[in-house]
Parts: sequence; structure tokens; C-alpha cells
Amino acid sequence: MKQAYGKRIRRKQIIADNEISEIREFMLGGYPQKVAIDGKKKSNPVVIFLHGGPGFPFPFSVGCRGILPEITESVTMVYWDQLGCGINDYPINDHFSIHHFTEMTRNLILEIKRLFPENRIILLGVSWGSILALKAVTAFSVPVDCCVTYGQVVSEIAFNEEVFEALDAAPMPSRQKRKLARIRQQASHSIREARTLMRWIHKYTEGYQCKSCEKAPMGFIIKKLFGLLTSPDYHIKDILALFINGYARNTSLLKELFSIDLSEDLEKVSVPYTILQGSTDIVTSTAKIKNFADTTQNPRISCKIIENCGHIPDKKGMEAIFQELLLHQHSL
Repeated sequence: MKQAYGKRIRRKQIIADNEISEIREFMLGGYPQKVAIDGKKKSNPVVIFLHGGPGFPFPFSVGCRGILPEITESVTMVYWDQLGCGINDYPINDHFSIHHFTEMTRNLILEIKRLFPENRIILLGVSWGSILALKAVTAFSVPVDCCVTYGQVVSEIAFNEEVFEALDAAPMPSRQKRKLARIRQQASHSIREARTLMRWIHKYTEGYQCKSCEKAPMGFIIKKLFGLLTSPDYHIKDILALFINGYARNTSLLKELFSIDLSEDLEKVSVPYTILQGSTDIVTSTAKIKNFADTTQNPRISCKIIENCGHIPDKKGMEAIFQELLLHQHSL
């Protein structure tokens, strides 16, 4: 109890010492949404974090305000729980498309640039968030200086030979192997089958997490969980909506996600664009992305492979993300 009280006091002190640490409400894509802005110095570069999912605001969310001084000492973080989850929980029906979320991302970038007209603006997108980052800088004219992504989506998610071969070689029960063979032979696939493949990748392969590598540091995980529970901005319902939220019945976004091809968008990128990939990632295929980076004619695209990491950033993945942000902190 004493330790918990001490952490609360320290968090309040960090928030008080920051030149900016607040919740703002912006109209994004026609919906009022709350966004956290947290930074030691207003003059630091601003990192807009675009989380994965869709509807899974990790590792950073609005509830992180005041608990990550090791990051906010050097950059100002913008935490946005995308519409439908966390503090911005809302029913996401099948009317919604990737375009709607790209428009929200564009609105957010413009609002942040209005608040920080002289600062460098960096987009940090993870998995699903990499789609929003890429679409924002190619579909719209937005004031972004560079992008960093981890687990970049390109094309053929789930239903591709790399996934089928990895699962075929995995120690799966024979009943599931037979089901895999049927799925592999089909010309078209359902969202239910896509979810099944994702579940198998997580359980039987290193696609999501490298089994032998070091997971995200326990101290960081505990700090995050404690930070969410003691957030000055979250209620219990907001914490619950990080996991069970407005995306529960949505299929339209997943249909787009599993059929998307972003190769042409990547060729159009006009700002420095760094892709970080875990070496064992087959969710967003590292082999496919490395091949694209090696053959593209776009000099702004670069790809860095994080050895013994999967689709979910572990300790090494998180360190690579932090290092990349610091690298872009003063880049011209």
C-alpha cells in the first residue's frame, strides 16, 4: 500500500513537472475523442502513436499519461485510444472503413501541428496502426516529418503460403491439420477462418512472439498495468474497454485488413519511413517486407530486422522502437 501510494505521488509530480501533460478533446472524423499529450518540454519532437488491433491500444494508451518519463523526457507523446476502444469506446458497426480511421488520423495530425507548429512530428504506427500511418502520409497532405512502424502491414495477411507452410510444420493436432488443409485449398475465406489462422499462429508458431526471446521487461508490464489502474484519466469502464469494446461485432475493418495491398502506397511515401520488423513475424510477413525494401525504387523506405522478435514487440522490439525515436529526434 505504501509503495502504491508512493508511485501515485511520483506520477503526480512527473505530470506537474512536465511542460505539457493534459487531456484534449478533438473532433476526429466527426466524432469527439479524447487524446493525451504528455511531454517534459514543449519544444521536443512530438510522437503521435497509432496503436494496433483494430481496437487494441497497446503498448501505449491514454492511461499512460505520467508513467513513462524515460520516453517523455526526450519526446512529447500523443496517446490516442482510437474510436471504439479505451476512453473513446463506441460501437464500431460495419459502416466503418479504413478510410474513416485514416481521416481521423489526418484530423489528429492537423490538430497536433496546430498546437506545435514549430515541432518535428513523428508518426509511430504498430501493426494496424502502420496502415493508418502509411495512408495518412500518402492519401493526404499532412505535416509529418517522418514515420516509424513496427509490424508493417503490406499484403496477403493470414492467407499466404508462408503462413500455411509454417502451420503445416507446426506441432498441431491432426484434426487441426486437416482443417488447415481445407482452408488452404479454398479460393475464398471467411473472417472466422482468418481468426482461426491468427489463433493458430499465436499458439503454434513464433509469428506473434519468439518463444526463446526475452519478453517485454516485467517491470515495464507491471508499471503499465499499475499505471492504467491509477490513471488520473481512466475510469474502470475505460480500462475494460481496452479489451472488450466497440469492435466486438465489427467485420468490415477485418475484411479490408485481410484483403489489403499497400505496395503502391509504400512506393508513394515522400517522407523518411523506417520499418522495424521482428525476424520471426509471419503475421505481417518479414520476408515479404524485406523483399519489398530491397527492391523498391523509393529511397525513403528503410527496413531494420530485429532478430529473435515476432509481431508483438518484446524487450528487444521495444528497445528498437525507443532507439529509432531518439534517432529521429534531431534528424533533418
